[in-house]
Amino acid sequence: MDFCGKQVKADCEQLLKRFQRTQSVRFEIFARIWREMKFSQIFYGTVNHEKRKFSRLILDVASVFFLPPFSFQIRVGGLYLLYSLYQCQNASPSEQIRLALKDWVDVKTFEKDAIEAQHFDVVYILQQLMFCKAFHFTATPSLLTYNKKRKVERSPMHENFMERVSRPQELVNIELLEEMDNVHQHYENLKASTLSLTSAQQDPSVSLIRKNLVPQLRSTVVDFYNWQKRKDSVDEEEDSSEGPSSQQECSKRAGLLASIKSKAYGQAAEVSKSRRHRQVEVDFTSNEAPTLGRSRITKPSLKARTSENLHISGDLWTEAMTTTKISRLAQLESARDDKPKQYKKFKWS
Repeated sequence: MDFCGKQVKADCEQLLKRFQRTQSVRFEIFARIWREMKFSQIFYGTVNHEKRKFSRLILDVASVFFLPPFSFQIRVGGLYLLYSLYQCQNASPSEQIRLALKDWVDVKTFEKDAIEAQHFDVVYILQQLMFCKAFHFTATPSLLTYNKKRKVERSPMHENFMERVSRPQELVNIELLEEMDNVHQHYENLKASTLSLTSAQQDPSVSLIRKNLVPQLRSTVVDFYNWQKRKDSVDEEEDSSEGPSSQQECSKRAGLLASIKSKAYGQAAEVSKSRRHRQVEVDFTSNEAPTLGRSRITKPSLKARTSENLHISGDLWTEAMTTTKISRLAQLESARDDKPKQYKKFKWS
């Protein structure tokens, strides 16, 4: 089922893109898009032994969109997608949704945010999944397999689904700036009245008042917001461009690699320092031409070494062999003479 992962993820992203354009978190809007795309037919075509594997695959892919770092609307769409896939699967018994224990805190926070925002259909769908015991609580998000080495391809996440960083704008709002300005002025007035009563001069090194604090904080947040807008516009222009810059980068990289190779192959191979003092010894007395490399040493055969050590010529060797034969014959005759004679027993007739 690994070859179906990319296609399944592309279909889920297409469904969530259409749900994101509606800018709604209502389940009826999601159900209408589900019916228009005929998404329930994604389980068609699986045979008996593939139903459970495919259900396991598609639930694992869809569960990613239900967890951070995606935006609230995409997480709502992921929840609706999990609920719809769980109800439409054709595996019996139904395959459960794998959920790690470390992600349960994010799920409860998501439910709390939905209750505070009065998105009761989100809470209802989540409670229905809990009532059906659709979640399988595990220690790890993915199934661990041992004694199996393979490289897992991780596809990049969709950037449009990510939640935009807006914490500075939410934290530093108009009400907070007004409150800080009032506190700052009140503290400054109290300090001025204290100095007037003590009739002491203010030491600049002891000054705890930061002038223009509220305007500086406001300008910093505005600059951050403008930087976000410029970055988004630059990213959109890069996406809309045809891509000549990428071709230029490829050509530059190819030229750089060619220059590195030319420098590497153009340098002369130098002899290592450990071999520079060695010289090739040549025997000028021999008629053979000197050859570089390893010299093969040939040893004489066993017969040649034996004849050389004993110094026995051919005639002596023949005489020695004849003497050995005569001595052996004499030994056999003497052994035959020493043997007692056996007489036949006389039989009386």
